[in-house]
Amino acid sequence: MLSSPEAMACSRTCSRILGLSLGTTALLAAGTNTVLLFPNWDATYLLRGLIGRHAMLGSGLWGGGLMVLTAATLISLMGWRYGCCRESGPCRSMLTSLLSSSLAFLGALICFITSGAALKDGPFCMFDASSFNQTQAWKYGYPFKDLHNRNYLYDHSLWNSVCLEPSKAVIWHVSFFTTLLCINLLQILLVVIHFINSFLGLLCSLCEKR
Repeated sequence: MLSSPEAMACSRTCSRILGLSLGTTALLAAGTNTVLLFPNWDATYLLRGLIGRHAMLGSGLWGGGLMVLTAATLISLMGWRYGCCRESGPCRSMLTSLLSSSLAFLGALICFITSGAALKDGPFCMFDASSFNQTQAWKYGYPFKDLHNRNYLYDHSLWNSVCLEPSKAVIWHVSFFTTLLCINLLQILLVVIHFINSFLGLLCSLCEKR
């Protein structure tokens, strides 16, 4: 069985690993959201304002990206005992852990919800509106929101037949928003592990002082 000092050292090592892992996922989330702004690696759609609202919201940049990266930096500082975290007591360390965990959890959750909504609504693309009983022949919008009796995520025959521009819009949309969704799930899991690790570290600190 580990003694209190050994358990605290183990907790700090875990914080270093978690901080690095969260920081990596934050960069991946920001990169994935950035790619969604350039369908088929073409900046023309962004310049013309033809990007879907979920990608333009940029939750992967500021939520799953910046907010999680800030929390990851705090967690890493606690693990390495740098700066103001060097002389932190157990209560102060726990408070910092709660703040960093809450920040990362909130950012990941916002990005997760946005990604889920994006997958539900489908891509923003040009489609033949006349097939949806509308007067305008061609327009940009969310054609899959009106398909109440068919789910485009499971019906792959719709992927290349509904969206006319950008080409392969559905594949691009589904691939990267699914990736972002998985990154957010991993972030939430890492945050939960960090909270448990911090709580155990606090218990070991209190036991050591007795």
